[in-house]
Amino acid sequence: MLVRLMYASRAAESVNQDALVAILKKSKANNPAAGVTGVLCFSGGLFLQVLEGGRGPVNALYHRIAADPRHRDVLLLSYEEIEERSFAGWAMGQVNLSRINPALLLKYSETAHLDPYAVSGKVSLALFNELVATASVMGQG
Repeated sequence: MLVRLMYASRAAESVNQDALVAILKKSKANNPAAGVTGVLCFSGGLFLQVLEGGRGPVNALYHRIAADPRHRDVLLLSYEEIEERSFAGWAMGQVNLSRINPALLLKYSETAHLDPYAVSGKVSLALFNELVATASVMGQG
Protein backbone atom coordinates (compact mmCIF):
# COMPACT_ATOMS: atom_id res chain seq x y z
CA MET A 1 0.00 0.00 0.00
CA LEU A 2 1.35 3.39 -1.01
CA VAL A 3 1.05 6.46 1.20
CA ARG A 4 1.94 10.14 0.88
CA LEU A 5 3.13 11.98 3.97
CA MET A 6 3.77 15.71 4.15
CA TYR A 7 5.41 17.45 7.09
CA ALA A 8 6.92 20.77 8.04
CA SER A 9 9.68 21.46 10.50
CA ARG A 10 11.92 24.27 11.59
CA ALA A 11 15.63 23.79 11.05
CA ALA A 12 17.94 23.75 14.02
CA GLU A 13 20.40 26.63 13.99
CA SER A 14 23.16 24.25 12.90
CA VAL A 15 21.46 23.59 9.53
CA ASN A 16 23.22 25.49 6.77
CA GLN A 17 23.70 24.84 3.05
CA ASP A 18 26.33 22.17 3.74
CA ALA A 19 23.99 20.36 6.12
CA LEU A 20 21.18 20.55 3.57
CA VAL A 21 23.42 19.05 0.89
CA ALA A 22 24.36 16.25 3.31
CA ILE A 23 20.68 15.54 4.05
CA LEU A 24 19.86 15.36 0.34
CA LYS A 25 22.89 13.16 -0.40
CA LYS A 26 21.97 10.70 2.36
CA SER A 27 18.33 10.65 1.20
CA LYS A 28 19.35 9.88 -2.37
CA ALA A 29 21.59 7.06 -1.13
CA ASN A 30 19.09 5.46 1.28
CA ASN A 31 15.61 6.13 -0.09
CA PRO A 32 15.71 3.97 -3.25
CA ALA A 33 16.40 0.78 -1.26
CA ALA A 34 13.43 1.60 0.99
CA GLY A 35 11.21 2.45 -1.99
CA VAL A 36 10.75 6.02 -0.73
CA THR A 37 10.52 8.97 -3.13
CA GLY A 38 9.82 12.63 -2.50
CA VAL A 39 10.70 16.27 -2.78
CA LEU A 40 12.06 18.72 -0.21
CA CYS A 41 11.59 22.48 0.03
CA PHE A 42 13.85 24.46 2.35
CA SER A 43 13.46 28.20 2.79
CA GLY A 44 14.06 30.63 5.61
CA GLY A 45 14.85 27.87 8.08
CA LEU A 46 11.72 25.87 7.22
CA PHE A 47 11.56 22.37 5.81
CA LEU A 48 8.51 21.31 3.82
CA GLN A 49 8.73 17.77 2.53
CA VAL A 50 6.59 15.15 0.84
CA LEU A 51 7.49 11.48 1.19
CA GLU A 52 5.87 8.69 -0.82
CA GLY A 53 6.22 4.95 -0.61
CA GLY A 54 5.08 1.94 1.37
CA ARG A 55 3.37 2.66 4.68
CA GLY A 56 6.06 1.04 6.83
CA PRO A 57 9.12 2.68 5.22
CA VAL A 58 7.46 6.13 5.04
CA ASN A 59 6.34 5.94 8.68
CA ALA A 60 9.78 4.79 9.82
CA LEU A 61 11.49 7.61 7.93
CA TYR A 62 9.10 10.20 9.36
CA HIS A 63 9.82 8.99 12.90
CA ARG A 64 13.58 9.26 12.25
CA ILE A 65 13.10 12.80 10.95
CA ALA A 66 10.96 13.75 13.96
CA ALA A 67 13.74 12.50 16.27
CA ASP A 68 16.55 14.17 14.27
CA PRO A 69 18.08 17.10 16.20
CA ARG A 70 18.39 19.06 12.93
CA HIS A 71 14.58 19.37 12.96
CA ARG A 72 12.38 20.99 15.57
CA ASP A 73 8.64 21.72 15.73
CA VAL A 74 7.97 18.79 13.38
CA LEU A 75 4.33 18.98 12.27
CA LEU A 76 2.49 16.32 10.26
CA LEU A 77 0.52 18.25 7.63
CA SER A 78 -1.10 15.41 5.70
CA TYR A 79 -1.06 11.65 5.46
CA GLU A 80 -3.06 9.69 2.92
CA GLU A 81 -3.25 6.40 1.10
CA ILE A 82 -2.56 6.92 -2.61
CA GLU A 83 -3.05 4.91 -5.77
CA GLU A 84 0.05 6.27 -7.47
CA ARG A 85 3.03 8.45 -6.66
CA SER A 86 3.26 12.07 -7.71
CA PHE A 87 7.04 12.20 -7.14
CA ALA A 88 8.16 8.78 -8.40
CA GLY A 89 11.05 10.27 -10.37
CA TRP A 90 12.97 11.56 -7.36
CA ALA A 91 14.83 9.63 -4.69
CA MET A 92 14.80 13.11 -3.13
CA GLY A 93 14.43 16.20 -5.28
CA GLN A 94 14.76 19.75 -4.01
CA VAL A 95 12.56 22.63 -5.11
CA ASN A 96 14.62 25.63 -6.17
CA LEU A 97 12.90 28.29 -4.06
CA SER A 98 14.93 31.10 -5.58
CA ARG A 99 12.83 30.76 -8.74
CA ILE A 100 9.42 31.11 -7.07
CA ASN A 101 7.17 34.00 -7.95
CA PRO A 102 5.93 35.56 -4.66
CA ALA A 103 2.45 35.72 -6.20
CA LEU A 104 2.32 31.93 -6.01
CA LEU A 105 2.82 32.04 -2.26
CA LEU A 106 0.19 34.79 -1.96
CA LYS A 107 -2.28 32.55 -3.77
CA TYR A 108 -2.25 30.20 -0.78
CA SER A 109 -1.32 32.31 2.24
CA GLU A 110 -1.53 35.70 3.88
CA THR A 111 2.06 36.64 3.04
CA ALA A 112 4.57 35.95 0.27
CA HIS A 113 6.66 33.80 2.63
CA LEU A 114 6.61 30.03 2.88
CA ASP A 115 4.93 29.22 6.21
CA PRO A 116 3.26 25.80 6.35
CA TYR A 117 2.43 26.41 10.03
CA ALA A 118 -0.03 29.15 9.03
CA VAL A 119 -2.14 27.13 6.55
CA SER A 120 -3.96 23.80 6.47
CA GLY A 121 -2.35 20.56 5.33
CA LYS A 122 -4.60 20.55 2.27
CA VAL A 123 -3.43 24.04 1.32
CA SER A 124 0.20 23.08 1.96
CA LEU A 125 -0.12 20.10 -0.39
CA ALA A 126 -1.75 22.25 -3.11
CA LEU A 127 1.03 24.83 -2.74
CA PHE A 128 3.65 22.12 -2.77
CA ASN A 129 2.27 20.63 -5.98
CA GLU A 130 2.40 24.07 -7.63
CA LEU A 131 5.93 24.68 -6.34
CA VAL A 132 7.04 21.45 -7.96
CA ALA A 133 5.17 22.28 -11.18
CA THR A 134 6.39 25.89 -11.46
CA ALA A 135 9.85 25.87 -9.87
CA SER A 136 12.68 23.76 -11.13
CA VAL A 137 13.37 20.64 -9.12
CA MET A 138 17.07 20.09 -8.55
CA GLY A 139 18.77 16.81 -7.84
CA GLN A 140 16.49 14.61 -9.86
CA GLY A 141 16.98 10.91 -9.50
